[in-house]
Amino acid sequence: MQQEDRDENGLLSSRLSEARRASDVGRMDRCRDEQARTTAEGIEQAPVSALETQPRRRKVVGCLLQVYAVQLILFGLLAWFVHVHPILPLDVAITRSFQHNQAPWLRITMLAISYPGSSLLLPALVILTVMFFWVLGFRLEAVWVGGFSTVSLLLNLLLKIQVGRPRPTGNLVTIVQAAVGYSFPSGHVMAYIAYWGLLFSFGIILFTGRRWWRTALLITSASFVVLIGPSRIYLGDHWASDVLGAYLIGGVLLGLAVGFYLPLKEHGVLETPEARARMRKKKVLRRFPTKGWF
Repeated sequence: MQQEDRDENGLLSSRLSEARRASDVGRMDRCRDEQARTTAEGIEQAPVSALETQPRRRKVVGCLLQVYAVQLILFGLLAWFVHVHPILPLDVAITRSFQHNQAPWLRITMLAISYPGSSLLLPALVILTVMFFWVLGFRLEAVWVGGFSTVSLLLNLLLKIQVGRPRPTGNLVTIVQAAVGYSFPSGHVMAYIAYWGLLFSFGIILFTGRRWWRTALLITSASFVVLIGPSRIYLGDHWASDVLGAYLIGGVLLGLAVGFYLPLKEHGVLETPEARARMRKKKVLRRFPTKGWF
């Protein structure tokens, strides 16, 4: 009897073990099936997402290129007009209207806005910014800051020589701060768009969240870009048409710089391991490649 009981217990244990193994095999098969379905759905969704993004991207790029084309046409017409008519009554009237208020605080503010571009401060800021990005591992941003400022400077010098427009004179307006060289387009405006405008763009592209320093960066950069034009008119260094031309051509350059920068950033060009690790750890930094960008 004891022998029969042992045989029955062994048979029961063997059947239980086989049932467990069959259950485990079934569970593993279900898991593999779920993984396969998930992978297949991801593969199917990826082309659909790409197909949905491409038309939107082409539409946005097409609209921007049309805007830039209009800006270039307006800039070309303005450059030709001021070359033929160096002194415009409207320019004189605008400058005199700006200079009507000679309050000390306003004069000091306008001088302060123009000071970085009139001294070595702006070149020093460009160099320090390039070094800052380079040390942190953001090599693409460092190259973009230095390269964009250099291209803007060279283009401004070339345009000034081609147009050859003289600067405002003391017999027409008040010269608060005398400058040398040709007038069209404003070098300060183009330089500020190249540096402060690019920093503003980086503040939006690279960082996320409502941090005080990000808000300060955006406000400071935007303020310099917006106020440098009125500052140059108020100080008597440029005509209003010089400032307008600089905003037109500078805006096109900034748009093209950001347009070429984004795809390179998405593909990790010049990205270092340190920068990649920092983007994963720091919540204030946007991760690249991104999802849902145009």
